[in-house]
Amino acid sequence: MVWSLVVWLASAALILGVLTQRFWEPWLLKKGFNWRSLPVRWYLVGFPATAIRMRWRWKQVCLINDLSISRKPTRAVVGDLAVRGTALKPVAPRLGLPRVTPKGLVVRVRLNPGQTPGPFLAASEALEHAWRVHRVRVTTPRRGELIVTVTAGDSLRGKTEAAPLPPLPLLAARVGKIEDGGAWELNLRRIPHWLVVGATRSGKSTLLASWVCRLAPQPVALVGIDCKGGMELGLFEPRLSALACNRAEAVGLLGALVTEIENRMAICRAEHVRSVWELPETERPVPVVVLVDEIAELYLSDGSRVSRDEAAQCSTLLLRLAQLGAGLGLHLIVAGQRVGSDLGPGVTALRAQLSGRIAHRVNDSATAEMALGDLSPDAVAVAQLISENEQGVAVTTVGGRWMRARSELVTTDQARAHAAEHASRTPSMPALTAAIAEGGKAA
Repeated sequence: MVWSLVVWLASAALILGVLTQRFWEPWLLKKGFNWRSLPVRWYLVGFPATAIRMRWRWKQVCLINDLSISRKPTRAVVGDLAVRGTALKPVAPRLGLPRVTPKGLVVRVRLNPGQTPGPFLAASEALEHAWRVHRVRVTTPRRGELIVTVTAGDSLRGKTEAAPLPPLPLLAARVGKIEDGGAWELNLRRIPHWLVVGATRSGKSTLLASWVCRLAPQPVALVGIDCKGGMELGLFEPRLSALACNRAEAVGLLGALVTEIENRMAICRAEHVRSVWELPETERPVPVVVLVDEIAELYLSDGSRVSRDEAAQCSTLLLRLAQLGAGLGLHLIVAGQRVGSDLGPGVTALRAQLSGRIAHRVNDSATAEMALGDLSPDAVAVAQLISENEQGVAVTTVGGRWMRARSELVTTDQARAHAAEHASRTPSMPALTAAIAEGGKAA
């Protein structure tokens, strides 16, 4: 078979390269490549064995899980009776040639006429057991085709310790790693606003801490809203340009941010540009990243008039920031344990503006559905399978596809150290701090 010949020829070429490493290693080292980081065992043993196992068991797995079709009808009429029999000559979908990756492989499947992706999505766990791999992910790039991504091992196992990383573009941050072993990079220039959900001790706060630590060295203003008295974001207070610790202060801060947005709109209009990123770098306002921890605290009401008014103001102001902020250098990162339509229509409207989604382990399906359902319905079920032992593991959607990722571990001491180290980079925004003080007096 052609495919197996290709696999073994590639393996032989790799073995030959390893044996002659003393000739090519100095050249690769000059290029910045470390050959020891290459997953040689997977390329030499794991990939050929998995590819053969996939090919060998494909038809059997398709037959057992009703993934095959029959060219002949399964029903026949005998006299006045309709008799149902066993499908004859089942035809499995065509399995393409596997393409190796550092952590697994990717293969394309062409569906037979009349087949839909649903049964294959439901059979992903059966494929994992049959192929003896860690995870099988099925996606549908176009009608009639499936992309099956196989991950050989769990690269998210254990804790991902924070480590020094090379500089990244402005507003980009590497906060952990994704399931295939690559870096988990979150870029606010590409996706300006994010929604992060997760139950207590699921890793949500750790992700926010990692995100802040990676943004701290950059020339950006970090603004926090932590209505739990500042217990979480207060660790970074030396690096924060402003921090609101209750809802009254949050109302004042959000109002000042809307005023800042309006001022930037006036600047862009005067310069005849459509965003601050078209302005010269010397004239560009500093980017502002607003972190909101526990969004439900801004929307819940105790029934009193003051409480209802504050909740309504927060809803309106947050929505305005999400609608107008992307092109004006203002970005939202909104986090919460429970995010659902029961918090009010304002939450649903805000969710529609937060195109980046991250879901950790959640306690209810509604929160997972709110975070991932409208972007990738398949990811909702995956997010609900995250166990309590997988702290930091999350499901995120990028470019219409979902993936599992894990944030790096940032301890309390590391958070305080990062804030102190980069405190000198904190932009001064007196209008924001004054608005927080006024809000506190009003309370």
